[in-house]
Amino acid sequence: MRKKSTLLIFGLFIGILSVRFLYAADLNVVTTLPSLASITQYIGGEYIDVYSITRGVQDAHYVEAKPSYMMKLHQADLLIYSGLELEIGWLPLLIQGARNEEVAVGARGNLNASLALSSNVILEKPRGEVDRSMGDVHPSGNPHYLLNPYNAIDVADLISEKLCELDPEHKISYTNNRDIFIKTLESKIEELENQAAHLNGLMVVCYHVHWSYFLDWLGIKSVGYIELRPGIPPTPKHKREIINLMKEKQIKVVIISSWKEPTKAEEVAEESGAELLILPGEVNAVEGAEDYLSWIDYLVTHLIDAYPDSIQNDRSRDRNRERKRKRGTQ
Repeated sequence: MRKKSTLLIFGLFIGILSVRFLYAADLNVVTTLPSLASITQYIGGEYIDVYSITRGVQDAHYVEAKPSYMMKLHQADLLIYSGLELEIGWLPLLIQGARNEEVAVGARGNLNASLALSSNVILEKPRGEVDRSMGDVHPSGNPHYLLNPYNAIDVADLISEKLCELDPEHKISYTNNRDIFIKTLESKIEELENQAAHLNGLMVVCYHVHWSYFLDWLGIKSVGYIELRPGIPPTPKHKREIINLMKEKQIKVVIISSWKEPTKAEEVAEESGAELLILPGEVNAVEGAEDYLSWIDYLVTHLIDAYPDSIQNDRSRDRNRERKRKRGTQ
């Protein structure tokens, strides 16, 4: 009787292993950002398992290189990261500690998503030498490029190519999923551009340079930053200069990322008579922005809500058409 019970338990165990093997993801993907994870999941679908090292509520500049992250990378078939030095302070340590040649720099399983972008698309590339006195300046340019959804289209293409390379058996699925994602995103872009056309040409003040791609996409100009330099809090003198500038130009909105300490931005907004708009800097930072498409939608709709008295006129419509024409020639 005991022998039969042992055989039964062994059979059930083998059955469980067989089911797990049957439904296991073919590719184990690790990304550094939730936005990259979301785009990758759209494309990979059921054939991949995606894990993002950072959470939506985290600032990806500052991440602890935990052993648990190294273990995730040790098991990964593919690593996808933003590049442009965003993760320079911690990702090399994780790659080294993971001891996984598949995702080492230069390996097939190591994908720098910024390589999808042409040089003229990358914003705020510093001229000359960069040193620490300039603050947290990225020598290769601003790494927050996924805040412009047109860049997400190029990144989706690159990710799809890599998944097809690593897992050619499911190439048709990856390609179809990419096409559906891009078509859906293009439709969302058109919808949001029409809704936000009246914001084209407006001015804002930001706490940090995080929002440059987002504002550039919508034709909005940030005329100043509350930080003295990227990553460096403002001095009382600098804060007063920003407040005076906002009053002079009648700027009504201050934008800050949800992970930033808001006190200084609150003070500037209050003293200048502006609204403080706290926006999620990444996917899944707030409810309603759980994936890439809903994140972009959330950002635009909340920016529109910050300008209830702004109306669309012929001039803003003309600027919107001109912006679309320029996009078509890039």
